[in-house]
Amino acid sequence: MRKPVALRLGAVAATTAVVAAAGVAVLTSGASAATGGVTGFATQNGGTTGGAGGQTVTATSGTAIHQALCGRASSSTPIIIQVSGTINHGNTTKVSGDSCNTAADKIELKEISNVTIVGVGGGAVFDQLGIHIRDSSNIIIQNVTVRNVKKSGSPISNGGDAIGMESTVRRVWVDHVTLEASGGEAEGFDGLFDLKDDVQYVTLSYAILRNSGRGGLIGSSESDTGNSFITFHHNLYSNIDSRTPLLRGGVAHIYNNHYVNLHESGINSRAGARAKVDNNYFEDSKDVLGTFYTDQRGTWQVGGNVFDNVTWSSPGTDNFPAGPNVTSTTTVSIPYSYTLDGATCVPSVVAATAGANKGNQVSNGSCQPTNPTPSNPGTSGPTNPTPSSSQPSQPPSGTNLSIGAGSDGSSKASGTSYGDVRDGNMSTYWSPAGTTGSISIKWSSATTVSRVNIREASGATGVIGSWRLVNADTGAVLKTGTGAGVITFSATSLKKLTFEIVSANGTPRIAEYETYAS
Repeated sequence: MRKPVALRLGAVAATTAVVAAAGVAVLTSGASAATGGVTGFATQNGGTTGGAGGQTVTATSGTAIHQALCGRASSSTPIIIQVSGTINHGNTTKVSGDSCNTAADKIELKEISNVTIVGVGGGAVFDQLGIHIRDSSNIIIQNVTVRNVKKSGSPISNGGDAIGMESTVRRVWVDHVTLEASGGEAEGFDGLFDLKDDVQYVTLSYAILRNSGRGGLIGSSESDTGNSFITFHHNLYSNIDSRTPLLRGGVAHIYNNHYVNLHESGINSRAGARAKVDNNYFEDSKDVLGTFYTDQRGTWQVGGNVFDNVTWSSPGTDNFPAGPNVTSTTTVSIPYSYTLDGATCVPSVVAATAGANKGNQVSNGSCQPTNPTPSNPGTSGPTNPTPSSSQPSQPPSGTNLSIGAGSDGSSKASGTSYGDVRDGNMSTYWSPAGTTGSISIKWSSATTVSRVNIREASGATGVIGSWRLVNADTGAVLKTGTGAGVITFSATSLKKLTFEIVSANGTPRIAEYETYAS
């Protein structure tokens, strides 16, 4: 039996002068900083535009975020707040004003509308400080990390929710975020993404939710069933005990998500909820769909999902798993258009696109990441490095740091080994299961690397198309380009370096993944 996450982690209108004094710099007026376009149920009931058309400001503290909200002409005046750096209790205070209602222990979006918060530059991290949306509408949150928010212990914030919404919230798009904890309720954490008390028309897209006892809920009790019309797509749920999500009443559309290491239960549809569950990839998990911990059952419509090493418990008086023979128990009508990626490529396309600081890439609907066009160029947050073509004719000199290192990856084909890319033997190779996948070199301690040589096996030369080289410690994209060969980038100290194959004209074969200090 797997231990729960907690044990596995080891308990592991102001004037310009006033605004500037608060750490907020006025930049421009313009369109929303969000990229890729709002999707899912957040497009309905009038749509979600956030701060489009409003003033754009920058903020490097929680106080500055609150000051930007409080400095507006009214609580509905559109505004785009570009955030960089670490936001925490030490730099977040309550700010008062006619256009805001803030608090010192959280980022408070209360009784307001028409706001975009987007991470830019080197990234925005909300450290032990949650984002709370209450009695508000038309909100966009994009490209931020929220981590280790606690409901008990010290410091506490937002009831322990990374992002929480409650009490008449409408039209919210949360996109390309990383939400993470370091344990479960026993360690003081609650949900990563909780919606309750009349929340509707919300989309969570291209997000990473990980290392938590609870992924999130829709509805706080069996009587709180007025929350509805929620879309979850292209998200990664990893190392979660339960609630991915928990649904009480209402309608949810859940498609093209990757679920891995769910330890107790996954999508928990109960109290009359109806979930449309399309083309998801469930891996190394238990009870990924059903009604759990209650006799008030919910329903689901399923299609195109992959169940890879999923185990199912026996039915009981308060336990109704959908498997092992998963079939639909309802039908759900979806009012918006959407394109499904095939479930088999979901792990790779989600790995390439989901989370903060990924350049806000999205799937093109054919299992390949693509760079969206910003609606307001220059305000969309971090972008991918300039693409380059590899140069196979000039191999690096010096010690190949991959020899003796470790390796892992995704989408491994049968009969190959990750270790084949670091054995110094060109006759052995690693291959993904399809045309895309990722392969990593990892070290037990931080190692400085500035050059990589990707060597294709005999008979597969020229197969690799576009790729990304990623610092797997941080998710930062170090380089993008096309074709195998030598890749040069700024010297970086890291423990894990991932080569992601985004496209290919056949099945790639990597004989050697060489790494060098210079």
